[in-house]
Amino acid sequence: MASTPWAEIREKFQAALALSRVELHKNPEKEPYKSKYGARALLEEVKALLGPAPEDEDERPQTDDGLGAGDHALGLPAEAVEVEGPVAQGAVRLAVIEFHLGVNHIDTEELSAGEEHLVKCLRLLRRYRLSHDCVSLYIQAQNNLGILWSEREEIETAQAYLESSEALYNQYMKEIGSPPLDPTEHFLPEEEKLAEQERSKRFEKVYTHNLYYLAQVYQHMEMFEKAAHYCHSTLKRQLEHNAYHPIEWAINAATLSQFYINKLCFMEARHCLSAANVIFGQTGKISTEDTTEAEGDVPELYHQRKGEIARCWIKYCLTLLQNAQLSMQDNIGELDLDKQSELRALRKKELDEEESVRKKAVQFGTGELCDAISAVEEKVSYLRPLDFEEARELFLLGQHYVFEAKEFFQIDGYVTDHIEVVQDHSALFKVLAFFETDMERRCKMHKRRIAMLEPLIVDLNPQYYLLVNRQIQFEIAHAYYDMMDLKVAIADKLRDPDSHIVKKINNLNKSALKYYQLFLDSLRDPNKVFPEHIGEDVLRPAMLAKFRVARLYGKIITADPKKELENLATSLEHYKFIVDYCEKHPEAAQEIEVELELSKEMVSLLPTKMERFRTKMALT
Repeated sequence: MASTPWAEIREKFQAALALSRVELHKNPEKEPYKSKYGARALLEEVKALLGPAPEDEDERPQTDDGLGAGDHALGLPAEAVEVEGPVAQGAVRLAVIEFHLGVNHIDTEELSAGEEHLVKCLRLLRRYRLSHDCVSLYIQAQNNLGILWSEREEIETAQAYLESSEALYNQYMKEIGSPPLDPTEHFLPEEEKLAEQERSKRFEKVYTHNLYYLAQVYQHMEMFEKAAHYCHSTLKRQLEHNAYHPIEWAINAATLSQFYINKLCFMEARHCLSAANVIFGQTGKISTEDTTEAEGDVPELYHQRKGEIARCWIKYCLTLLQNAQLSMQDNIGELDLDKQSELRALRKKELDEEESVRKKAVQFGTGELCDAISAVEEKVSYLRPLDFEEARELFLLGQHYVFEAKEFFQIDGYVTDHIEVVQDHSALFKVLAFFETDMERRCKMHKRRIAMLEPLIVDLNPQYYLLVNRQIQFEIAHAYYDMMDLKVAIADKLRDPDSHIVKKINNLNKSALKYYQLFLDSLRDPNKVFPEHIGEDVLRPAMLAKFRVARLYGKIITADPKKELENLATSLEHYKFIVDYCEKHPEAAQEIEVELELSKEMVSLLPTKMERFRTKMALT
């Protein structure tokens, strides 16, 4: 090193960094890593010029099982040892090179070599990891090791490294607090060193990345509450430091909303989705620190993400409506007026919560950004709808996003996604029908569902889309079944229903039977034999289909006693199937407790009714 001027070493290092930043697509097609290999060669030259590392024991962090990430994982804090003297300075500079070599090897998919260099970096810095000169580099090395082990699906090891980084950041900020040196500064002349503000920005960005990786690790470990907390912290910090890609930020916020939706925290979910809309709207308009030109060059990605955010809004509207339905329905699925009144009384308490700590805890942005998010939020309710008008507002919002999602997720190219969006649209109509008191209008809503679902059956290959086909067949059958029940209820209010109404009821009955039968036939083996043991995943729908088929045969209106007797016999056969199956498979009884009791009752009553019919027929 004495024979090589320090300025030349710095120059080589800067040249290596420049090559490292070259985007892969700018390299020759047959040599995608050409710039990376060039950077590596320069880094190796710098390493050789710096000389050998000081002798020290292998200090790779260990946990009880031999895989871990340092004293912080074991709850032992670091001690602040400053970098003083040429030996310490040499060790730190060498650690910077090992770090960049590690990242370089990971970028070229040489993970083991990458790990080796990063571990050497940690070993060289271990004594100084809490110092102003080294804390940022140490955290970055651990973050990269956390990502590396995560990619190997060694999640606990990844967790240990990342939690160690988090602990070190917190300890540094508590005990020292001043913006630390950025790793690149070890190879910069004094006059080119970064300002305090820039150092702070870079260090905070390193910590934000740490939180982002921890959120992914906790998600992988199914620690969903913790993952959501870290995801929220990451998003909030990205906004605070103006370091985000609008499209990526928006999709992450929309994804976080799904966690809150599943927890029925609709205020928080609404806030995430409103923020997603506002930030997504910045795409191509506002330049942030992390925004790249490439993002504006991918219109397909833009439209895909727009469709995905729309689908998150659909789930918000649908789940809020369904939750309201569950809160207000009676034991036969109709609106319970007493429950509705109780919920109206609770509404004031829910409104009071809006100004509580809960809202402040999830708030994104400040100033104009906060106002823009609030403006979106104010147009959307987070409260459970209590009547048709409130439900209709949510329905229309959900339907708006259905149309938006379908612009990208079309049947050609996105079959499964398109079908799921259509099914959500159908579900929106279904739950809106619950709030509608006019039975004719309810019928029309179910008719709309059928109109959007039936064409899907025609387009789908039943062999490749068996499960989706079953879902749609069952849903169409249920829509026809509901329509028939409504038409029967309308007819019961008339003194003398005419033949047109009778024909309509029978046609709806026939259509429901057709689709339930298609669903049940799909469960048969290649020899057309119905299974003796029905799979757990289709047990309840299969039993419901059998029960409804039994009921439908009993509802067919006919003036022919012989035909009615045949229908009753078919009805009895299906009720009997349910009772017999549950006797052979007691676990099935838990899936259909109400239907099983009714089936037992019908198995007891129908033979007597059929015998009366035979006697009547014999007399006539």
